Amino acid sequence: MRSVAWRNRMPESTSTPQYTIRFRRHGPADSEIEVWQVPSPATPQLKEPLRVAGLRGRNLELVEHRVLRRLAAAGITVDLANAAGDGRSLDEESALRLGLLFRVLAPMRHRDRMRAVAEGVGAMGREEAAYWLGMAMHRKNPRRVLTALRILLTESQATSGLGQG
Repeated sequence: MRSVAWRNRMPESTSTPQYTIRFRRHGPADSEIEVWQVPSPATPQLKEPLRVAGLRGRNLELVEHRVLRRLAAAGITVDLANAAGDGRSLDEESALRLGLLFRVLAPMRHRDRMRAVAEGVGAMGREEAAYWLGMAMHRKNPRRVLTALRILLTESQATSGLGQG
Protein backbone atom coordinates (compact mmCIF):
# COMPACT_ATOMS: atom_id res chain seq x y z
CA MET A 1 0.00 0.00 0.00
CA ARG A 2 2.89 2.32 0.76
CA SER A 3 4.31 2.00 -2.77
CA VAL A 4 0.97 3.08 -4.29
CA ALA A 5 1.17 6.42 -2.49
CA TRP A 6 4.64 7.04 -3.87
CA ARG A 7 3.59 6.09 -7.39
CA ASN A 8 0.81 8.64 -7.25
CA ARG A 9 3.26 11.39 -6.30
CA MET A 10 6.08 10.58 -8.72
CA PRO A 11 6.61 12.66 -11.86
CA GLU A 12 5.25 10.97 -14.96
CA SER A 13 7.40 12.40 -17.74
CA THR A 14 10.94 11.86 -16.49
CA SER A 15 13.50 9.34 -17.68
CA THR A 16 16.10 9.97 -14.99
CA PRO A 17 16.26 8.62 -11.44
CA GLN A 18 14.52 10.87 -8.92
CA TYR A 19 15.99 11.87 -5.57
CA THR A 20 14.80 13.78 -2.54
CA ILE A 21 16.67 15.26 0.36
CA ARG A 22 15.23 15.17 3.87
CA PHE A 23 16.17 17.30 6.85
CA ARG A 24 15.57 16.44 10.47
CA ARG A 25 16.44 18.16 13.72
CA HIS A 26 17.02 15.83 16.68
CA GLY A 27 18.14 18.42 19.22
CA PRO A 28 20.50 21.34 19.74
CA ALA A 29 23.46 21.04 17.36
CA ASP A 30 22.14 17.68 16.18
CA SER A 31 20.76 17.92 12.66
CA GLU A 32 20.52 15.19 10.05
CA ILE A 33 20.40 15.26 6.27
CA GLU A 34 19.47 12.21 4.22
CA VAL A 35 19.41 11.56 0.48
CA TRP A 36 16.67 9.19 -0.76
CA GLN A 37 16.02 7.73 -4.19
CA VAL A 38 12.30 7.62 -4.92
CA PRO A 39 10.47 5.40 -7.40
CA SER A 40 10.26 6.75 -10.94
CA PRO A 41 9.84 5.40 -14.47
CA ALA A 42 13.65 5.29 -14.73
CA THR A 43 13.87 2.96 -11.72
CA PRO A 44 11.06 0.41 -12.03
CA GLN A 45 12.76 -1.94 -9.54
CA LEU A 46 12.08 0.54 -6.71
CA LYS A 47 8.70 0.02 -5.11
CA GLU A 48 9.31 2.39 -2.19
CA PRO A 49 11.93 5.06 -1.37
CA LEU A 50 15.50 3.83 -0.90
CA ARG A 51 17.84 5.59 1.51
CA VAL A 52 21.07 6.43 -0.31
CA ALA A 53 22.97 7.98 2.58
CA GLY A 54 22.72 10.31 5.53
CA LEU A 55 24.93 12.34 7.81
CA ARG A 56 24.23 13.60 11.29
CA GLY A 57 25.76 15.46 14.21
CA ARG A 58 29.43 16.36 14.42
CA ASN A 59 30.35 14.93 11.02
CA LEU A 60 27.61 16.98 9.37
CA GLU A 61 28.76 20.12 11.19
CA LEU A 62 32.29 19.68 9.81
CA VAL A 63 31.09 19.73 6.19
CA GLU A 64 27.88 21.70 6.62
CA HIS A 65 29.13 24.68 4.60
CA ARG A 66 29.99 22.39 1.65
CA VAL A 67 26.61 20.67 1.81
CA LEU A 68 24.69 23.94 2.05
CA ARG A 69 26.69 25.38 -0.86
CA ARG A 70 25.89 22.31 -3.01
CA LEU A 71 22.20 22.57 -2.06
CA ALA A 72 22.12 26.29 -2.84
CA ALA A 73 23.57 25.53 -6.27
CA ALA A 74 20.70 23.05 -6.73
CA GLY A 75 18.19 25.75 -5.74
CA ILE A 76 17.49 24.47 -2.21
CA THR A 77 17.89 26.78 0.77
CA VAL A 78 17.90 25.26 4.23
CA ASP A 79 18.05 26.58 7.76
CA LEU A 80 19.37 23.56 9.66
CA ALA A 81 18.47 25.18 12.98
CA ASN A 82 14.79 24.88 12.03
CA ALA A 83 15.12 21.90 9.74
CA ALA A 84 12.19 19.56 9.47
CA GLY A 85 10.12 18.12 6.77
CA ASP A 86 9.44 15.64 4.11
CA GLY A 87 11.67 15.62 1.10
CA ARG A 88 12.60 18.22 -1.42
CA SER A 89 13.41 17.22 -4.95
CA LEU A 90 17.13 17.03 -5.69
CA ASP A 91 18.88 16.76 -9.05
CA GLU A 92 20.81 13.59 -9.84
CA GLU A 93 24.31 15.08 -9.80
CA SER A 94 23.84 16.71 -6.40
CA ALA A 95 22.30 13.50 -5.05
CA LEU A 96 25.28 11.46 -6.29
CA ARG A 97 27.86 13.77 -4.76
CA LEU A 98 26.03 14.25 -1.45
CA GLY A 99 25.25 10.54 -1.16
CA LEU A 100 28.88 9.62 -1.73
CA LEU A 101 30.10 12.33 0.64
CA PHE A 102 27.73 11.20 3.39
CA ARG A 103 28.61 7.51 3.00
CA VAL A 104 32.35 8.15 3.04
CA LEU A 105 32.32 10.59 5.96
CA ALA A 106 29.83 8.84 8.25
CA PRO A 107 32.29 6.65 10.20
CA MET A 108 35.25 9.05 10.07
CA ARG A 109 36.56 10.93 13.14
CA HIS A 110 39.84 12.62 12.14
CA ARG A 111 39.12 16.23 11.07
CA ASP A 112 42.03 16.65 8.65
CA ARG A 113 41.28 13.38 6.88
CA MET A 114 37.60 14.31 6.69
CA ARG A 115 38.52 17.61 5.07
CA ALA A 116 40.77 15.82 2.56
CA VAL A 117 38.03 13.34 1.70
CA ALA A 118 35.42 16.10 1.34
CA GLU A 119 37.73 18.04 -1.00
CA GLY A 120 38.44 14.89 -3.00
CA VAL A 121 34.76 14.05 -3.42
CA GLY A 122 34.07 17.66 -4.40
CA ALA A 123 36.79 17.51 -7.06
CA MET A 124 35.48 14.28 -8.62
CA GLY A 125 33.78 14.25 -11.96
CA ARG A 126 30.16 13.17 -12.21
CA GLU A 127 31.02 9.74 -13.64
CA GLU A 128 33.65 9.05 -10.99
CA ALA A 129 31.27 9.99 -8.17
CA ALA A 130 28.55 7.80 -9.71
CA TYR A 131 31.01 4.90 -10.00
CA TRP A 132 32.08 5.07 -6.35
CA LEU A 133 28.53 5.52 -5.05
CA GLY A 134 27.33 2.58 -7.16
CA MET A 135 30.14 0.44 -5.79
CA ALA A 136 29.30 1.50 -2.23
CA MET A 137 25.59 0.76 -2.66
CA HIS A 138 25.64 -2.49 -4.63
CA ARG A 139 28.73 -4.42 -3.53
CA LYS A 140 28.66 -7.31 -1.10
CA ASN A 141 31.18 -5.53 1.17
CA PRO A 142 30.59 -1.78 0.76
CA ARG A 143 32.80 -0.98 3.75
CA ARG A 144 35.83 -2.18 1.78
CA VAL A 145 34.93 0.06 -1.13
CA LEU A 146 34.49 3.08 1.13
CA THR A 147 37.73 2.32 2.98
CA ALA A 148 39.59 2.13 -0.34
CA LEU A 149 38.14 5.49 -1.38
CA ARG A 150 39.11 7.07 1.94
CA ILE A 151 42.66 5.77 1.56
CA LEU A 152 42.93 7.02 -2.02
CA LEU A 153 41.65 10.48 -1.13
CA THR A 154 43.71 10.93 2.04
CA GLU A 155 46.90 9.46 0.53
CA SER A 156 46.64 11.66 -2.56
CA GLN A 157 46.21 14.69 -0.29
CA ALA A 158 49.24 13.67 1.83
CA THR A 159 51.49 13.03 -1.17
CA SER A 160 50.48 16.24 -2.91
CA GLY A 161 51.69 18.20 0.12
CA LEU A 162 55.13 16.50 0.19
CA GLY A 163 56.58 18.48 -2.70
CA GLN A 164 55.85 21.83 -1.06
CA GLY A 165 58.16 23.43 1.36
